[in-house]
Amino acid sequence: MDLLRQKLTLLPEKPGVYLMKDTQGQIIYVGKAKILKNRVKSYFTGLHDGKTGRLVSQIADFEYIMTESEVEALVLECNLIKKHNPKYNILLRDDKTYPYLIITEESHPRILVTRQVKKGRGKYFGPYPNATAAKEAARLLNRLFPFRKCRQIPSRPCLYYHLQQCLAPCVTDVSLNAYTEMRKDVSTFLKGDQSEIIKLLEDKMQTASEALHFERATEYRDLIEDLKLLREKQNITLNDFIDRDVIGYAITTDQMCFQVFYIRLGKLLARDSFIFPYYEEPEEAFISFVAQFYIERAVWPTEILLPPTESQVLTTLFPITVPQKGKKRDLVQMAMSNAQTTLHDQISLEIRQQSETQQALTTLGDLLSIPTPSRIEAFDISNIGGAHNVAGMVQFIEGKPQRNGYRKYKIQPMETSDDTAAMGQVIQRRYARLVSENSPLPNLILVDGGKGQINAASRSLKELNLTIPVAGMVKNDRHQTHGLLDQTGNSVALPKSHPTFYLLGRIQNEVHRFAITFHRQQRAKSMTLSALDGISGIGPKRKQQLLKHFSSLNDIQRASIEELQEAGLPHSAATMVYQYFHESP
Repeated sequence: MDLLRQKLTLLPEKPGVYLMKDTQGQIIYVGKAKILKNRVKSYFTGLHDGKTGRLVSQIADFEYIMTESEVEALVLECNLIKKHNPKYNILLRDDKTYPYLIITEESHPRILVTRQVKKGRGKYFGPYPNATAAKEAARLLNRLFPFRKCRQIPSRPCLYYHLQQCLAPCVTDVSLNAYTEMRKDVSTFLKGDQSEIIKLLEDKMQTASEALHFERATEYRDLIEDLKLLREKQNITLNDFIDRDVIGYAITTDQMCFQVFYIRLGKLLARDSFIFPYYEEPEEAFISFVAQFYIERAVWPTEILLPPTESQVLTTLFPITVPQKGKKRDLVQMAMSNAQTTLHDQISLEIRQQSETQQALTTLGDLLSIPTPSRIEAFDISNIGGAHNVAGMVQFIEGKPQRNGYRKYKIQPMETSDDTAAMGQVIQRRYARLVSENSPLPNLILVDGGKGQINAASRSLKELNLTIPVAGMVKNDRHQTHGLLDQTGNSVALPKSHPTFYLLGRIQNEVHRFAITFHRQQRAKSMTLSALDGISGIGPKRKQQLLKHFSSLNDIQRASIEELQEAGLPHSAATMVYQYFHESP
């Protein structure tokens, strides 16, 4: 603490970013400040409530980076949070990646749905909060405009050419100018003006009908209905056809909820809710959220509506508007109200679930005649015919999955290769390591299986001089949770409507999912590696590059030379892989 006090006296009265560290030197919090000296000192003076107190209690050191302005500090804060993933920061994960539509920048372009935005790949439209709407739009556009459909240009025309949905660059010379007007029409369509396309389709439908081409007329009719349906699915909020995001927030003493409404072309498409703990002033947390939300995005809406804030730093970076009256202000108020409701509902749900989970854990302890198990670890073995024998372990603390505690195991060769021997091996490896590291041990071990697995686990624990209760989770013929076995292998009576039964079901399903996913990964990896063995110039390192970039062997087989190069292969190696899969007899 003396070192911290000395460092506090050296803080400058300038804007910048500060990084708080724990006793291990790990960065646990990143923050920005208009005046570093005032902001950082505030953590070490006065009293703090529970949430900020927890953060301060773990600060052993700090460092800072000065910037020229508060705007630069905000951008740097976002970059450092993304890099270090600090424990106490608001962390926006990548599981909210929305799809875009893209007209690819190729000699013969395609219309695709993608979640990855890469510079120079083409013209992007979006993002689309509703993934189904994005796919419907791509499907309609591909029917309306004869862009290329094939991933690789074939040697002869396909069905799309005969349906007049492709210009067939495979057999005809298609000039680049042929795509220019289509690009403009697609842009017009995606910007909301569908009236001209609908009128054109109505004229074509009438012409086809008069020529007695009723099948073609029916197709045009269906296209018109699809377009109208796509348009009617959206509730009109504003009539100026501008893309907007509307953001509101609500707080409790330790949690904050952000509500984002996505308005595209004046129509409310979707909304998102994000709930986080926060450790700074609410307005600072709100500013940090907005900056992180947009700073990495390839496309911003024309306008972002926010509630009033004292800081003007966001308006320097993004197209921010703080409406004072009218419909826009009403939208912000609606976002704020929804945030408050969502936060209230979430807290009420958590309280109810916590009560039920605690009841389930208490009952589980009573059934097994042990104290209430707050830390549970569960194991499952996965294999097919003894091949690719693996195990998965999941960890539940206070009835909740702790994914950073999950572990995967490859079963080492043994004299007897069965599930019980594999279970004994994994138990021995897991808890020998915990003992050597002096790490916390579970209050209960659950194994997926019957008396054999229980006995194997118990023997391994006995060899380590550990006395941890072991119980078994058994399934019925439909591979669903059926019941519980105690440490002696006897069945424990448990009503299927009881919260404890639901808790066991969640644990058993989770450990099975985790183990079988690992098994499939190992099997797919083995199959892919063996399939690549015959290719000259593709050694272990390049195999791993391909596996990391492509999700399956089929994707590697279908990939073009350019896509193989994107995976990190040099042109010569990419050519060898392409030729191996496309020129083999």
